[in-house]
Amino acid sequence: MENKQVSWIIFGITVIMIIIVFIFNSALKDIVEASCGLAHGGDSCPMLDTIKTQTNISLAIIAVVVLIGFYIMFQKPKEKIVVKTKTIKEKKKPLDLSGLESDEKKVVDVLIAEGKAMFQADLMEKLGIGKVGMTRLLDKLEAKQMIERKRRGMNNVVVLRD
Repeated sequence: MENKQVSWIIFGITVIMIIIVFIFNSALKDIVEASCGLAHGGDSCPMLDTIKTQTNISLAIIAVVVLIGFYIMFQKPKEKIVVKTKTIKEKKKPLDLSGLESDEKKVVDVLIAEGKAMFQADLMEKLGIGKVGMTRLLDKLEAKQMIERKRRGMNNVVVLRD
């Protein structure tokens, strides 16, 4: 919570405390007047002084709580410390095409030329390879961790791995 919200909550609590003090004070006065009138015969009762003292102490405590509320309201919130982490990117290694067959190299070359990703059906069209042959070829490349196939509806997107 922000400081101002906390201080408004404190002010609300102090208003409730003031109401409770005055209700309690009124009830005590009624009780003292009823009991002192019988015991002292109408003279001033010494318990009334005690009620005034108790009321003043409770109002002083409430004043301290109000001062704390004002202090919290006008205090600047602590600044948040933001720590940014810097990620160090590894230099990209060039693709190692040495262990690939000629058809596999063609697939990788087409993917590089097309922006490292394309639909499997489009790749089949460009290379002129049938569906079964393309699936087997892509299976080999996936086993060598050169590409990744991602399902998109009824189609596969072939993505060249970095």
